[in-house]
Amino acid sequence: MKVMLRRNNAGHLTVYVAKKDLEEEVVQQAESGGERILTLANGWELAISDLSEPLKLPQTVEARRLA
Repeated sequence: MKVMLRRNNAGHLTVYVAKKDLEEEVVQQAESGGERILTLANGWELAISDLSEPLKLPQTVEARRLA
């Protein structure tokens, strides 16, 4: 699914999922097998491949929902 990564007014990383009309703050980040795993405030876990460091925001990326 396509998601948009950006920073909110408080400077926290947020994820917006247009198809679900969902915007949640990222509460945890981890690396696993070349993917970045983002845990959202609502409990969702998203796996995103090929994210460059430092992040250039806002950006739209392809994500895979794990949980």
